[in-house]
This record gives sequence, structure tokens and C-alpha cells, in this order.
Amino acid sequence: MSEITLPSVTTAKGDLWVFGYGSLMWRPGFEFEERVPARLVGEHRALCVYSFVHRGTPEKPGLVLGLDRGGACRGIAFRVAERNRVDVVAYLRAREQVTSVYREVMRSVWLENDARARVSALAYVVDRGHVQYAGRLSLAEQHRHVVQGHGQSGANRDYVTATVKAIEAEGFRDTQLHQLATMLHGDGHSLHAPPPAEGRENR
Repeated sequence: MSEITLPSVTTAKGDLWVFGYGSLMWRPGFEFEERVPARLVGEHRALCVYSFVHRGTPEKPGLVLGLDRGGACRGIAFRVAERNRVDVVAYLRAREQVTSVYREVMRSVWLENDARARVSALAYVVDRGHVQYAGRLSLAEQHRHVVQGHGQSGANRDYVTATVKAIEAEGFRDTQLHQLATMLHGDGHSLHAPPPAEGRENR
């Protein structure tokens, strides 16, 4: 588990793996060579970041996902060609680090393909000392923020819905996100029947 110094991730040799666990799953926005389901151990996906820009404002914050301490997280690992490393890192920093709420780190992730290989991947982990760190909110508090949230990238509810659909498309579920999505959609008519929940990543 290593923190990245500014030049290291851009100057390292070889292809770059990027771990997506939220909007990167359904809108990566960069060129990649390979897309593989993957699992990261040691942190879990949580709606723990107040959004002041993409899905809310400082006056009416929305909520977006971060990797927070403990558990595990299933997501997508993207393999970026070495020739695109610098451009992709610059794109991700511009997208994810508007307010520097995340720590840019390298994490071991296990690819869930035939090879079952472990790779080191770039990941964005929430900075617990940042003013936008929301901590562990109740489902009612999450709902309130998501309903009110609207920012440069659109409505907060659309972000939650798109992430739930991306998770379902990979064949698993995230209990809290599914519960929230059901609340947002009333009777839940737009959600598919979810597979069983897995592990602490879903807390």
C-alpha cells in the first residue's frame, strides 16, 4: 500500500492498471487495452464523499463514492498502454482531484479472470482528513443528500442509479447502494432482481 509521489506514476515503465469502483466503471473516459473484473482488499466502496462540484454544490452537497478503510471492493481494472500513461493520469487527476478529496495510491488488486493474477493498480482512496469526508452516514442521510445533489456532471440520483446498474452488470450487488437506489426509484421498478450480497464491501 503505497502513496504516490507526483512523478512516479507518470514516469514508471510498462502498462498502467487503474481500479474503478464508481463512475469509472460505467464512464472511464480514457483509452484502455483491457477491462477486467477485479477485487481490492483492505478498503470498501462507500458513499462517503460530499460532492461540491460534480454532483452537488457547497450549499447543497451531493454524495459520491470513495474507497474507505476496511473490507474489500469489487470493481473493474483497466489496463492502460504505457504510451498513454501520462495522458490518462493527467485526465484522472483533473476528473477526480478537483478538490483533492482523494489520496492517489497504488493498491494490489486481484483480477477476476482466468489468470487470477495480482496487479498493482492506481486507485483513489478518500482522504479522511478532508472537509468533504462524510464518514459513515445513515441511509436516510445519504438519501437526503442524493435527492438534493446536482452539480456540473448532473443529478446525484443519476450517478447512484448508473453505478448500481454497472455493479449489476458485473453480476454482484452492493447492499447499501441497492437500498438507496430502491428508495430513489420508489417501488424499485428499474432495478433488476439482485444476486446475493458479498462481503464487507457491501456494508
